[in-house]
Amino acid sequence: MRQYGFYKAGSLILLLWSFIIICGFYNVQEIKKSREVVQEAYVSNETVTRKSVFGILENSASRQRVVNVSVMERSYVLDITNEDYENMLRIVESEAGGEDRKGKILVANVIINRVMDEQFPDTVTDVIFQQEDGVCQFSPIRDGRFYSVKVSQDTIDAVDAALYGEDCSSGALYFMARAYADKEKAAWFDKHLTKLFTYGGHEFFC
Repeated sequence: MRQYGFYKAGSLILLLWSFIIICGFYNVQEIKKSREVVQEAYVSNETVTRKSVFGILENSASRQRVVNVSVMERSYVLDITNEDYENMLRIVESEAGGEDRKGKILVANVIINRVMDEQFPDTVTDVIFQQEDGVCQFSPIRDGRFYSVKVSQDTIDAVDAALYGEDCSSGALYFMARAYADKEKAAWFDKHLTKLFTYGGHEFFC
Protein backbone atom coordinates (compact mmCIF):
# COMPACT_ATOMS: atom_id res chain seq x y z
CA MET A 1 0.00 0.00 0.00
CA ARG A 2 2.83 2.37 0.82
CA GLN A 3 4.56 1.37 -2.40
CA TYR A 4 1.42 2.23 -4.40
CA GLY A 5 1.24 5.62 -2.70
CA PHE A 6 4.91 6.24 -3.53
CA TYR A 7 4.37 5.47 -7.22
CA LYS A 8 1.26 7.65 -7.31
CA ALA A 9 3.12 10.58 -5.78
CA GLY A 10 6.02 10.07 -8.19
CA SER A 11 3.67 10.02 -11.19
CA LEU A 12 2.07 13.25 -10.06
CA ILE A 13 5.46 14.92 -9.66
CA LEU A 14 6.57 13.67 -13.09
CA LEU A 15 3.35 14.91 -14.66
CA LEU A 16 3.76 18.26 -12.97
CA TRP A 17 7.33 18.61 -14.24
CA SER A 18 6.25 17.61 -17.73
CA PHE A 19 3.56 20.26 -17.65
CA ILE A 20 6.08 22.88 -16.47
CA ILE A 21 8.56 21.89 -19.20
CA ILE A 22 5.90 21.99 -21.92
CA CYS A 23 4.64 25.39 -20.77
CA GLY A 24 8.18 26.71 -20.61
CA PHE A 25 8.89 25.42 -24.13
CA TYR A 26 5.83 27.16 -25.55
CA ASN A 27 6.67 30.34 -23.70
CA VAL A 28 10.18 30.32 -25.14
CA GLN A 29 8.79 29.80 -28.65
CA GLU A 30 6.34 32.65 -28.24
CA ILE A 31 9.04 34.94 -26.93
CA LYS A 32 11.29 33.99 -29.86
CA LYS A 33 8.50 34.67 -32.36
CA SER A 34 7.77 38.00 -30.72
CA ARG A 35 11.41 38.99 -30.96
CA GLU A 36 11.53 38.00 -34.65
CA VAL A 37 8.43 40.04 -35.39
CA VAL A 38 9.81 43.05 -33.57
CA GLN A 39 13.19 42.69 -35.28
CA GLU A 40 11.56 42.28 -38.70
CA ALA A 41 9.46 45.36 -38.13
CA TYR A 42 12.52 47.32 -37.03
CA VAL A 43 14.60 46.21 -40.01
CA SER A 44 11.72 46.94 -42.36
CA ASN A 45 11.26 50.39 -40.90
CA GLU A 46 15.00 51.06 -41.06
CA THR A 47 15.09 49.97 -44.70
CA VAL A 48 12.23 52.27 -45.62
CA THR A 49 13.89 55.12 -43.80
CA ARG A 50 17.19 54.55 -45.58
CA LYS A 51 15.50 54.33 -48.96
CA SER A 52 13.67 57.55 -48.27
CA VAL A 53 16.83 59.35 -47.26
CA PHE A 54 18.76 58.00 -50.22
CA GLY A 55 15.91 58.97 -52.48
CA ILE A 56 16.05 62.55 -51.26
CA LEU A 57 19.80 62.65 -51.63
CA GLU A 58 19.57 61.13 -55.08
CA ASN A 59 17.03 63.73 -56.16
CA SER A 60 19.20 66.48 -54.80
CA ALA A 61 22.31 65.18 -56.57
CA SER A 62 20.87 64.19 -59.93
CA ARG A 63 18.01 66.59 -60.55
CA GLN A 64 18.78 69.82 -58.80
CA ARG A 65 21.00 71.41 -56.24
CA VAL A 66 19.16 72.41 -53.09
CA VAL A 67 19.98 76.08 -52.96
CA ASN A 68 18.16 78.97 -51.40
CA VAL A 69 17.88 81.21 -54.44
CA SER A 70 16.92 84.20 -52.34
CA VAL A 71 20.44 84.43 -50.91
CA MET A 72 22.22 84.04 -54.25
CA GLU A 73 23.46 87.12 -56.06
CA ARG A 74 25.18 86.81 -59.43
CA SER A 75 27.72 89.43 -60.30
CA TYR A 76 29.42 90.55 -63.51
CA VAL A 77 33.12 89.96 -64.07
CA LEU A 78 33.40 93.72 -64.64
CA ASP A 79 32.01 96.78 -62.93
CA ILE A 80 30.04 98.40 -65.74
CA THR A 81 27.62 101.29 -66.12
CA ASN A 82 24.33 101.24 -67.99
CA GLU A 83 26.10 103.03 -70.83
CA ASP A 84 28.78 100.33 -70.93
CA TYR A 85 26.12 97.64 -71.06
CA GLU A 86 24.18 99.29 -73.90
CA ASN A 87 27.37 99.83 -75.87
CA MET A 88 28.40 96.22 -75.35
CA LEU A 89 25.06 95.03 -76.71
CA ARG A 90 25.40 97.26 -79.76
CA ILE A 91 28.97 96.31 -80.61
CA VAL A 92 28.23 92.60 -80.27
CA GLU A 93 25.09 92.91 -82.41
CA SER A 94 26.85 94.92 -85.09
CA GLU A 95 29.95 92.69 -85.15
CA ALA A 96 28.30 89.29 -84.70
CA GLY A 97 24.59 89.68 -85.39
CA GLY A 98 24.71 86.77 -87.83
CA GLU A 99 26.74 84.51 -85.55
CA ASP A 100 25.38 81.90 -83.14
CA ARG A 101 25.42 82.25 -79.36
CA LYS A 102 29.07 81.24 -79.01
CA GLY A 103 30.12 83.59 -81.80
CA LYS A 104 28.48 86.46 -79.98
CA ILE A 105 29.95 85.47 -76.63
CA LEU A 106 33.41 85.42 -78.21
CA VAL A 107 33.09 89.01 -79.39
CA ALA A 108 31.94 90.06 -75.92
CA ASN A 109 34.86 88.08 -74.43
CA VAL A 110 37.33 90.11 -76.51
CA ILE A 111 35.83 93.38 -75.21
CA ILE A 112 36.08 92.10 -71.63
CA ASN A 113 39.63 90.82 -72.16
CA ARG A 114 40.69 94.24 -73.41
CA VAL A 115 39.20 96.02 -70.40
CA MET A 116 41.17 93.68 -68.15
CA ASP A 117 44.40 94.10 -70.12
CA GLU A 118 46.73 96.98 -69.20
CA GLN A 119 47.45 97.97 -72.82
CA PHE A 120 43.79 98.87 -73.44
CA PRO A 121 41.37 101.36 -71.83
CA ASP A 122 39.74 100.49 -68.50
CA THR A 123 36.05 100.63 -69.41
CA VAL A 124 33.84 98.89 -71.94
CA THR A 125 32.80 102.16 -73.57
CA ASP A 126 36.38 103.41 -73.87
CA VAL A 127 37.50 100.09 -75.40
CA ILE A 128 34.70 100.18 -77.98
CA PHE A 129 35.44 103.77 -79.03
CA GLN A 130 39.22 103.53 -78.80
CA GLN A 131 41.16 104.90 -81.77
CA GLU A 132 44.72 104.33 -82.92
CA ASP A 133 46.17 107.10 -85.07
CA GLY A 134 42.64 108.37 -85.65
CA VAL A 135 41.37 104.95 -86.75
CA CYS A 136 38.56 103.23 -84.79
CA GLN A 137 39.34 99.75 -83.49
CA PHE A 138 35.97 98.34 -84.51
CA SER A 139 34.56 98.68 -88.01
CA PRO A 140 30.90 99.22 -86.92
CA ILE A 141 32.04 102.44 -85.24
CA ARG A 142 33.74 103.58 -88.44
CA ASP A 143 30.87 102.79 -90.80
CA GLY A 144 28.03 103.71 -88.41
CA ARG A 145 26.40 100.27 -88.12
CA PHE A 146 26.89 100.48 -84.36
CA TYR A 147 24.31 103.26 -84.12
CA SER A 148 21.58 101.69 -86.23
CA VAL A 149 21.44 98.04 -85.16
CA LYS A 150 18.45 96.53 -83.42
CA VAL A 151 19.69 94.38 -80.55
CA SER A 152 18.17 90.88 -80.48
CA GLN A 153 17.29 88.83 -77.42
CA ASP A 154 19.94 86.27 -78.47
CA THR A 155 22.56 89.00 -78.31
CA ILE A 156 21.34 90.12 -74.88
CA ASP A 157 21.57 86.55 -73.61
CA ALA A 158 25.06 86.10 -75.06
CA VAL A 159 26.36 89.36 -73.60
CA ASP A 160 24.89 88.51 -70.20
CA ALA A 161 26.54 85.09 -70.33
CA ALA A 162 29.92 86.68 -71.09
CA LEU A 163 29.51 89.27 -68.35
CA TYR A 164 28.62 86.52 -65.89
CA GLY A 165 31.88 84.75 -66.73
CA GLU A 166 31.27 82.42 -69.67
CA ASP A 167 34.57 82.62 -71.56
CA CYS A 168 35.65 80.56 -74.57
CA SER A 169 38.12 83.09 -75.98
CA SER A 170 41.44 81.59 -74.81
CA GLY A 171 42.47 85.15 -73.92
CA ALA A 172 41.89 86.63 -77.40
CA LEU A 173 42.34 90.40 -77.66
CA TYR A 174 41.61 90.78 -81.37
CA PHE A 175 39.30 89.33 -83.97
CA MET A 176 38.96 89.76 -87.68
CA ALA A 177 36.44 88.84 -90.36
CA ARG A 178 38.95 88.07 -93.11
CA ALA A 179 36.26 87.93 -95.77
CA TYR A 180 35.49 91.61 -95.17
CA ALA A 181 38.92 92.91 -94.13
CA ASP A 182 41.19 94.74 -96.57
CA LYS A 183 44.44 93.00 -97.44
CA GLU A 184 46.60 95.49 -95.58
CA LYS A 185 44.72 95.02 -92.33
CA ALA A 186 44.66 91.23 -92.70
CA ALA A 187 48.40 91.26 -93.35
CA TRP A 188 48.98 93.28 -90.17
CA PHE A 189 47.05 90.70 -88.13
CA ASP A 190 49.03 87.84 -89.66
CA LYS A 191 52.38 89.55 -89.14
CA HIS A 192 52.02 91.03 -85.66
CA LEU A 193 49.59 88.76 -83.83
CA THR A 194 49.29 85.11 -82.91
CA LYS A 195 46.26 83.37 -84.33
CA LEU A 196 44.39 81.32 -81.73
CA PHE A 197 41.44 79.84 -83.62
CA THR A 198 38.65 80.47 -86.09
CA TYR A 199 34.99 80.39 -85.14
CA GLY A 200 32.12 81.27 -87.42
CA GLY A 201 33.10 84.21 -89.57
CA HIS A 202 35.86 85.46 -87.28
CA GLU A 203 39.48 84.63 -86.62
CA PHE A 204 40.72 85.33 -83.09
CA PHE A 205 44.20 86.54 -82.15
CA CYS A 206 46.27 87.60 -79.19
